[in-house]
Amino acid sequence: MDQERRTRARATMVERQLAGRGIDDRRVLDAMRRVPREAFVPQSLREFAYDDTPLPIDAGQTISQPYIVALMAQAAALDAGDRVLEIGTGSGYAAAVLGELAAHVDTVEREPGLARDARERLRELGYGNIRVHAGDGTLGRPGDAPFDAILAAAWGPDVPQAWRDQLAVGGRLVMPVGTAGRQRLVKLTRRGPARFEEEDLGAVAFVPLLGEQGWPAAGPFPSEPRRSRKARDAGGARARDPAGWIAGSAEPLPDFDTPAFGATFDRYAAARVILLGECSHGTSEFYRARAAITRHLIEAHGFTIVAVEADWPDAAAIDRHVRHRPPPPGAEPPFRRFPTWMWRNEETESFVEWLRARNEGVPPDRRAGFYGLDMYSLSASISAVLGYLDRVDPGAAAVARERYGCLEPWQKDPAVYGRAVLSKGYAACEESVVSQLRDLLARRLDYARQDGEQYLDAAQNARLVAAAERYYRTMYYGSAQTWNLRDTHMFETLEHLLAAHGPQARAVVWAHNSHIGNAAATEMGRVRDEINIGQLCRERFGHAAILLGFGTHEGTVAAATDWDGPMEIKRIRPAREDSHEFQMHRAGVPRFLLDMGAGRHDELRAALEAPRLERFIGVVYRPETELLSHYAEATLTDQFDGYVWFDRTTAVTPLVSRARAGMPQTYPFGL
Repeated sequence: MDQERRTRARATMVERQLAGRGIDDRRVLDAMRRVPREAFVPQSLREFAYDDTPLPIDAGQTISQPYIVALMAQAAALDAGDRVLEIGTGSGYAAAVLGELAAHVDTVEREPGLARDARERLRELGYGNIRVHAGDGTLGRPGDAPFDAILAAAWGPDVPQAWRDQLAVGGRLVMPVGTAGRQRLVKLTRRGPARFEEEDLGAVAFVPLLGEQGWPAAGPFPSEPRRSRKARDAGGARARDPAGWIAGSAEPLPDFDTPAFGATFDRYAAARVILLGECSHGTSEFYRARAAITRHLIEAHGFTIVAVEADWPDAAAIDRHVRHRPPPPGAEPPFRRFPTWMWRNEETESFVEWLRARNEGVPPDRRAGFYGLDMYSLSASISAVLGYLDRVDPGAAAVARERYGCLEPWQKDPAVYGRAVLSKGYAACEESVVSQLRDLLARRLDYARQDGEQYLDAAQNARLVAAAERYYRTMYYGSAQTWNLRDTHMFETLEHLLAAHGPQARAVVWAHNSHIGNAAATEMGRVRDEINIGQLCRERFGHAAILLGFGTHEGTVAAATDWDGPMEIKRIRPAREDSHEFQMHRAGVPRFLLDMGAGRHDELRAALEAPRLERFIGVVYRPETELLSHYAEATLTDQFDGYVWFDRTTAVTPLVSRARAGMPQTYPFGL
């Protein structure tokens, strides 16, 4: 990336990631514009210098997310004449920002190698007002005290006494405290010799503060809260308690198999498109609820399109089965590659068999179909890439599996892309991988040509050849535009389906919350300029598109630890206290619909208008890094028209048996 592009990227970062998220201290924004973050990250990761994420540096440490650096600097309220102590120098980026704002900065780094490199880097950049020290930062710098501000880029069990002692009266201290699962950024202002005022600035994720007044180097790092909720809530409840408004507005849901369950959603039946979400790809209740809603919409309201987050060729095999059509010669069984459990499960099979039985007594032109919106990307194509790399470069294959585990918007680790791009295996095999993908897709197109009954099937497969190749060439180098390419393709596929079925056609969409919720109401859209099918439907159809999110507090889920890894039944951690899900849990209603449409519950909408964290679990779930890997900020009332809640959920049941006796040739789930 040349200097001009870096300058533009830095300016965009300041406007979108910082000013766009509430950083309004002009001096802080100007300082962030001046400091070249690319100079503080490894050479191999410089293309990601202005992404909204922390990045790895040497010694197992990280350079903080730009927003966090700005947030801490703003909270410190620095004046030009202040003396500042920073703990956790790392590569020196935050120290440079502080050096732009204050007269003098002392920064302490525990790792001698990092301290040495940061000292040299800051000297080369001309920061003569910054001194870098190697040592135990938990002890501060008593010989240089008092300090007008102290900032720490590492999380401790509490504020070290040494720092309290070295903070000047009127000084500000900003650091993360708490436990392994519940870190909070706090600000202390010293009001007198023994009087400190504390302010909670929200949830964060930092490396541990090691040292005499921090954590021991070998751990352990406890996961229980250091303070009770009663203590944290001291000072009075908020005027608008979201949980109270949720409890008052929630409509309890009956059993899935009762007519009343589907009828609860009649209020949305006039829509052209109803998008039904999920917050994981492996939760039974989400599949069963969507099936019950969809059965009712088909039977009572004439919906004929069920469009799901699945590859078109795989879903086409299901469609032939439910609409009583023969399979094309040589077609392979669907959903045979990772993640097989996402659609090859008992919950999906039950709906598919219901749809086939229902269609049997309906004229062919009124039968409901089952269609895939996705490009041929998340199964056979990835498998082809991995298979090739396994043969030519096992190391690159390992990196690829890590990359594919981080493709979704709730995975914030672009560093893996940098490692992949530099891998010899990737550099040597791109053309072979893309050619292999093209051949793979072309075979599917040949199958479609043999199926003369449906021109739409052939035409859509032809689109896939071009779209998936473009997607993979873009993704190969880690561009964030892959997300936009994929969701735009899914939206355009939905448009083609509606057009093919006529002006009265109506569709139900099954996809993840990250696809069907309005991306403009989340950090996906606000920070990373990502769009999704929900946003595109809202822009295209207005209120004739209904977006319904699904959520849970805890339970079990079917997911893998890494891309292409085995399915595991994992325990879902209870929702974080700073999340939308926790407010739903506090409402105390086990399962409900929350209608958030304008004019329905205005007090509820006002109580939920503040952005909070929202959990996204895909086919990969990593509970040990849940905050970084699976949470993103969102405004729920702008993201969804309604929210379907199940407080405790269970994993889907994968299909492992062969086709039962008497099943037709088109049965799609035989092994």
